[in-house]
Amino acid sequence: MIPVTAFVGKTVAVFGLARTGLAAARALLAGGANLALWDDKAASRDAARAEGFELTDLNSADWSGFAALILSPGVPLTHPKPHWTVDRARSEGVEILGDIELFARAVNAAPEHKRPRIVAITGTNGKSTTTALIGHICAEAGRDVRVGGNIGVGVLALNDMHGGAVYVLELSSYQLDLTSSLKPDVAVILNISPDHLERHGSMEGYVAAKRRILANQGKGDTAVIGVDDEYGGRICTKITAANRRTIVAISASKTIGRGVYALDGLLYDATAERTVEVGDLKRARSLPGRHNWQNAAAAYAAVRGLGIDAVQAARALMTFPGLAHRMETVGVIGKVRFVNDSKATNADAARQALSSYPKVYWIVGGQPKTGGIDDLADLFPRVTKAYVIGEAAPAFAETLAGRAETVLCGTIEGATQQAFKDAATTGRDAVVLLSPACASFDQFADFEARGEAFRGAVQALAVNPSLKGVA
Repeated sequence: MIPVTAFVGKTVAVFGLARTGLAAARALLAGGANLALWDDKAASRDAARAEGFELTDLNSADWSGFAALILSPGVPLTHPKPHWTVDRARSEGVEILGDIELFARAVNAAPEHKRPRIVAITGTNGKSTTTALIGHICAEAGRDVRVGGNIGVGVLALNDMHGGAVYVLELSSYQLDLTSSLKPDVAVILNISPDHLERHGSMEGYVAAKRRILANQGKGDTAVIGVDDEYGGRICTKITAANRRTIVAISASKTIGRGVYALDGLLYDATAERTVEVGDLKRARSLPGRHNWQNAAAAYAAVRGLGIDAVQAARALMTFPGLAHRMETVGVIGKVRFVNDSKATNADAARQALSSYPKVYWIVGGQPKTGGIDDLADLFPRVTKAYVIGEAAPAFAETLAGRAETVLCGTIEGATQQAFKDAATTGRDAVVLLSPACASFDQFADFEARGEAFRGAVQALAVNPSLKGVA
């Protein structure tokens, strides 16, 4: 745990008592703050009580005594409308912060010799893989690395800091909206495409949230920017003109004059006078496809910014084990391979998976995002058959009509059984791909639960022949 001493002797309100909120509460308590904890959900309040926390109903509390409101990132700050706690805090002049800002203040308050190095990663897609990949390379290089934030462990639950530590943090746009003083030694913006617009109000608001990761960088820091999309390209141009830090552009689609790029799976380092071939990413079994080549380029550039040797970094790329729910093979039955890409919560993420296979039996659907799967029409010829599930099923079936054979399945279990039956009866090598292009909240708590349901359905097929529907 990282104790937060910024509010010693003061009372801090914490709203949202899931993983992030409880980690913040523990860190504040360890740093000497008094707490007023609340959540609108009874189950979350019960979990906090079970841990020994006392609760304060913020609906009827005296807000004039609060030094700050710590808001969980899932709680709306501005759109579609501010949460009631946000309105109340603003009316009382109470500062609104998130857990990443608490971490930043703890780092900034530490003596110079105790301050760790920080790598912060954001982007619409690929954040978790890139974060884990950077952590893996750092560990292989012998660094004391801690990985967390929007992935795995909340940042304040990580081990306390020291000068030799490296914190590798995945940051969502929601977290960045609540952060003002974080100064990463290395900041990474992988890519930007429309997502979470209901929470940011517009594309401009979403891009502005992502750009906050760069706000406090200066001389000696490194910015790694993906330039394969228009938004990243503009950001890279603007900060290059400001010339306040080391800037490394990354690409997985084109040669760039100065930066790190991957072409046809070959990774090149063009950050010095002479371009050097770093390695063949097609040999990295856990990094298939162009989107993963972009992730690898970003990770390589980031760790070079930490001073890790190029050869050591390249070697570690090849041994990365991969992440659950990101193009993860969860089973092979006969000639049919099952790929769990539950993390694909929007069409752009699903595009990356669909582009990686010539033909797929595609399980798609859930709680739809703006635009649905219309933008994936150019990839529909790769879909042998689609199995639509969840809230989006009727609309997606209509979009796919006449372009790919489609089955309304409703559930992941039904879709997995039907897809396996269809794939297995061909007698040929086949891929059943769960890449939903949707949020999971219509049927599951999160994308991890959705991915585990798919894994369970595959395991059920493996042990219960009666489910297979084939001889």
